[in-house]
Amino acid sequence: MMTPDMMLTMLVLIFVIVLFVFEWVRVDVVGILMMVLLPLIGLITPKEAFVGLSSNAVCSIIAVIIIGAGLDKTGVMNHVARPIIRLAGSSEKKIITLIAGTVGIISSMMQNIGAAALFLPAAQRISKRTGVPVAHILMPMGFCAIIGGTITLVGASPTILLNDLMVVGGKKLAPFGLFTQAPIGLCLLACAILYFVIFGKFILPAGGGDSDKGVTARLMAEYQGLDNIFEVHVPPNFEGSATIEELDIRARYLVAVVAISNAARKEKNFVPRSTDRISGGDDLAITGSEKNVRKLAEDCGWEVRDGLDVFTESLARTSAGMAETVVSPRSELIGKTMKEVNFKELYGLNPVVLFKGNKLFYSGLTHIRLQMGDTVLLQGPWERFHILKNRPHPSALTFTTPLEGEILRPRKAGLALLWFAVALLQIVVFNVQLSVALMSGALGMIITGVLSVDEAYQSVDWMTVFLLAGLIPLGIAFEKTGTAGFIAQNVLKLIGTPSPLMLLAVIGIMTSFFTLVISNVGAAVLLVPLCMNMAIMAGGDPRMAALVVGLSASNTFVLPTHQVNALVMRPGGYRTVDYAKAGMVMTVLFLFVELAMIHFFY
Repeated sequence: MMTPDMMLTMLVLIFVIVLFVFEWVRVDVVGILMMVLLPLIGLITPKEAFVGLSSNAVCSIIAVIIIGAGLDKTGVMNHVARPIIRLAGSSEKKIITLIAGTVGIISSMMQNIGAAALFLPAAQRISKRTGVPVAHILMPMGFCAIIGGTITLVGASPTILLNDLMVVGGKKLAPFGLFTQAPIGLCLLACAILYFVIFGKFILPAGGGDSDKGVTARLMAEYQGLDNIFEVHVPPNFEGSATIEELDIRARYLVAVVAISNAARKEKNFVPRSTDRISGGDDLAITGSEKNVRKLAEDCGWEVRDGLDVFTESLARTSAGMAETVVSPRSELIGKTMKEVNFKELYGLNPVVLFKGNKLFYSGLTHIRLQMGDTVLLQGPWERFHILKNRPHPSALTFTTPLEGEILRPRKAGLALLWFAVALLQIVVFNVQLSVALMSGALGMIITGVLSVDEAYQSVDWMTVFLLAGLIPLGIAFEKTGTAGFIAQNVLKLIGTPSPLMLLAVIGIMTSFFTLVISNVGAAVLLVPLCMNMAIMAGGDPRMAALVVGLSASNTFVLPTHQVNALVMRPGGYRTVDYAKAGMVMTVLFLFVELAMIHFFY
């Protein structure tokens, strides 16, 4: 019979689901609410209410996010992103396949939250460089990280425990091998990737907001004379060579050459001057309106490429861009022209547009005397922008837009990899607890200057931390009050003695539900003994019942309650309804593939 505490626990669960669905408050506030509400109504103790903040899972997430930030800050993740971009180009389907597949395979041999957190910066960089919305990348990556844990016995916590839980009548059943479940896991991973490749455009958020566009794209939209940066190839048969000034490019076409790749010297110049020569075989990066760039190319016999090719890496959104600046009150530029101060040599940046009074100037910028309050739109490598911004005060120019890029520390890449390896070595070889091993790696990065402690704090998504820390007490309440056991026993009583396959289907559905509201480990510990006994009574194989529980504990896509779903929620800009929309079909597909594989091959 259901006790008052059980009924109260069920009411709290319904309340949480309603808050998730209708989003009356943010998801991390729901987590904090659980920490306060559950002890107040007496379902758990105050100590149990805050145990989530010190849990192994939450501390591991904090540490692995810091380690991922360290690898990203040193440019290691650029090397991870590069081959994926080379193979996939700008094809959204290829990018989803490569990222989701890679993370899924990595997740088969390490904790899925670790695989997702380490690959998160690379996925974000790939999104910025290819223009594919980050919302179209992170959810497939997250789902496949969770599914990847089903490929091997050590890929997820429930399957790690499985062999120890398989005891019937005091007798241990034959254990599963490391790759016993691999065919099921690989089939699930392949189906998940196909699901997103085929139906992604229907189930994933549009992802066309400002956060996906970036500062440079928004600035180009504001300035009517700018459409994009175009790559133009100068054919080898271009007669002779001429300087930018001799070709009168800026004055005639109102466009700016912001980079030249010299074919003869095989070098790139990202701050070209009007005296620089353009010869046959060179490649140019030009910013301006598409109409004017194509007119220039037509008049000169040049070729406008479909996208960036030679400048793919160097002018990617993560490497270079635009920023709006204003001449400061005590600026050294006041009363002088850009030519007089050698602006390009001084700052290493390209002036693209000057806004003076009520007029926009796209040409003749270097000959106009600057006054306080004049607005200058600049283009160039992010590193040069940061150097300009960090110059001693009084600064010559004040930034009115944020800087997208950051100064990487490639000289620290070796240290970042060393501490990552140290953390993994402790987990794999010395069997050190996950949170301790990962935190030691994160601490090593801070001590050796890979990251400052402030950068480490800033890298952690505290919304994810408090969401998960608040849901752990709810799982404790479910188990402590006996609600989880009560539901499981009554469901199994209700179905009587069905066919073995029907029993496995019910077990899969029940496990999928429990893993949304209690930890996947808790679901496995609770259900494996119950379901094995039911399988024996129904004339089925108890080992298969246990395997379905272990696998279905990873079937958690409908709500952002799983660690991986919570991790990608803010970076992807997802809402609870987005998980419900994509996760419902994924949950059904997971169960169907899992049961079909067991029925036909096991």
